[in-house]
Amino acid sequence: MKKIIIISILSLFVLSAKSQNKFGHINAQEILMSMPEAIKADAEIKEKDKTIKTALEGMLAEMQSIEANYKQNEATYNDAQKQDELAKYQAIADRIQLYERTAYADLEKLQAERLAPIEKKLQDAINEVAKEGGFIYIFADGFMHYKDPKNDIGPMVKQKLGL
Repeated sequence: MKKIIIISILSLFVLSAKSQNKFGHINAQEILMSMPEAIKADAEIKEKDKTIKTALEGMLAEMQSIEANYKQNEATYNDAQKQDELAKYQAIADRIQLYERTAYADLEKLQAERLAPIEKKLQDAINEVAKEGGFIYIFADGFMHYKDPKNDIGPMVKQKLGL
């Protein structure tokens, strides 16, 4: 009789352990940055960023040259020449501002275009592993990558609130 009670108690522990919810965690950023397509996309994005910075440096050098020339010759300029030089300076400053704004917007767009399918591929893999492994939640750095919709208590909370 004691054996039956002990076996029953042990089987209850085993069954309750098996029925516990499974949580997981992942370093998604590390995995993402080790994916070949992400490495290729990152290199492309860095190259575009380098091109933008090189162009900006050239424009800034041109602006500094105009400023240095103005300061050096300001005493010899008449009012019309001063206005012309200041207009050149303002034009290059405006051009730099416009280029910087549009170039970095294009860079962000490129980054989104290149990384979105890679991030989706990673998310799909996480979802498959979670379902195959019976996980109900997968976390990474404060972000939830997967949640089993069967564990959503939202409808019950809404009912409690009369919503």
